Amino acid sequence: MTMTIGLAGKPNAGKSTFFKAATMAEVDIANYPFTTIDANRGITYVRTTCPCIERDKRCGNCEDGIRFVPIEIIDVAGLVPDAHQGRGLGNAFLDELSQAQAIIHVIDASGATDIEGNPGDIGSHDPLEDIDFLNREITMWMKGILCRNWERLARKIKAENLKVEEAIANQLMGAGVCEEHVNVAIDQLGKREYIKWENEDMCQLCEYIRLLSKPVIIAANKLDVAPPENVENLEKLEMIVVPTSAAAELAIRSAASTGAIDYKPGDEDFGIEEDDLSEKQIKGLEKLKSFMASRKPHGCGVQECINRAVFDQLNLIVVYPVEDEGHWTDKKGRMLPDAYLVKKGSTANELAYKVHTDIGDRFLYAVDGRTRMRLGDKYELKDGDVIKIVSTAK
Repeated sequence: MTMTIGLAGKPNAGKSTFFKAATMAEVDIANYPFTTIDANRGITYVRTTCPCIERDKRCGNCEDGIRFVPIEIIDVAGLVPDAHQGRGLGNAFLDELSQAQAIIHVIDASGATDIEGNPGDIGSHDPLEDIDFLNREITMWMKGILCRNWERLARKIKAENLKVEEAIANQLMGAGVCEEHVNVAIDQLGKREYIKWENEDMCQLCEYIRLLSKPVIIAANKLDVAPPENVENLEKLEMIVVPTSAAAELAIRSAASTGAIDYKPGDEDFGIEEDDLSEKQIKGLEKLKSFMASRKPHGCGVQECINRAVFDQLNLIVVYPVEDEGHWTDKKGRMLPDAYLVKKGSTANELAYKVHTDIGDRFLYAVDGRTRMRLGDKYELKDGDVIKIVSTAK
């Protein structure tokens, strides 16, 4: 399954700027609602330390010991109130978002856009209102899908003696919901007798399912112009909040792409490389350096958002399958050619299946690339593991 992160938020919150900074793809950026109509798709990267720093030579797949593992990112159409009822571009928004395993909710922390994304004065809108608004829209969208044929589904569950969590998961499959999500949500609801569920119960159930299937972190964007109290209020929320300036990150990555500065996404500073820059360019870079200095060790927040969505919200780790456990190479002699994102708690056998179904089916054992110890099929993988899979598959 492809790892996909969704960028959500109301129009004009800075989603497209965030997307461009994260991918360096060409997208429309403008100061009015619904600049994004069709979803923008691109590749961004999570940043981690490459195991090759433990060796005498670099693997050739990292940058100075920093490994960037690709994932998909989707910048969906802007959200407005009652999107779940089809208002604005709501249907397109929610359909695209269904493919995401986690959501980065881009908030205009400056408060300079109203609830529908129309521009206003800085501080004229409370960004806290945007958070409940997004969560409600996703929950009500899921409820609409579930309740569309609920009476018929409930009869089918009873007549065919189906598991209620399996039936609901099948109904919500298109929204990226699995049976495990539903089972946990029903336990949290505390009511297994689905026949007695009322409208309030259905809303609460879908809220639990949303929390489990679409975990959200907040990108408190436009940090460079946001009133400090707005950012402080957002950071008090009981969820992951990352103060962010997508515009600053885009400017820095653009400068790096020309060779003017030395910068890798997620660095807390950058060095100026070119001597023939204009006075205006130097002043611009100095301003960016000053902003970065005020943000140490977090940087502009874009890379931190991506990393925290993958590692903290989705609870993933990075592992490296190899053919030669001594040299950490594949059959062609390439060192650490692949990096896999897997769920924390995954086993060596589950990694074998990710590499290839036949290798998983014919799994014998694994070998730790560091200790050369043989590992059984139940061995629980650790972040940064270098693993050789041994199987009878050809």
